[in-house]
Amino acid sequence: MIRFAAILFALVVTGPAWSQGLGNPAALNEPAPTLYKAKFDTSKGVFVVEVHRDWAPNGADRFYNLVKNGFYDNARFFRVISGFMVQFGINADPKLSAVWRQARITDDPVKQSNKRGMITFATAGPNTRTTQVFINFGDNAGLDRQGFAAFGQVVSGMNVVDALYSGYGEGAPNGQGPEQGRIQREGNAYLIKEFRKLDYIKKATIEK
Repeated sequence: MIRFAAILFALVVTGPAWSQGLGNPAALNEPAPTLYKAKFDTSKGVFVVEVHRDWAPNGADRFYNLVKNGFYDNARFFRVISGFMVQFGINADPKLSAVWRQARITDDPVKQSNKRGMITFATAGPNTRTTQVFINFGDNAGLDRQGFAAFGQVVSGMNVVDALYSGYGEGAPNGQGPEQGRIQREGNAYLIKEFRKLDYIKKATIEK
């Protein structure tokens, strides 16, 4: 029974995602609408992000394609730091994470401040944005000077975002939370085994 369940879980995670074209990042380059909303149905409830393409067009386009094609479905909120931000965007399937890790987009100039409720791509340096994003819990204007370009904001359900489990804090090795390298290599198998309390995205969709 356990083995069957594990196989079924693998099929659920990898089958639909690959069939939707997520295995080919270069093909998912549809320009986003000027203004759109993304609905996140999570283990804590629903929140909605409104994206303004003119704030950060490269980021808005990437986010649109990821949400539309199911990239964030079943992903965990793996880094939740009270008063600072909540980060997510590593795929549940490590094979997909490996494909997207090099699918970088060019930086956008910062036009909007990282204030409470704003959503922004994480980055490891110039022109390194891929799939990870964060939502600001507080007013983090210091991130503006570091090149973090917000592309949207939470317009409903910020109370849901505030309620996401934050007990693990900062990730390893600086804290007790998940190690990003292991999430990339092992996916949800690692998080479900060692960080069971993490909240997660059931499904993310573009609102019509």
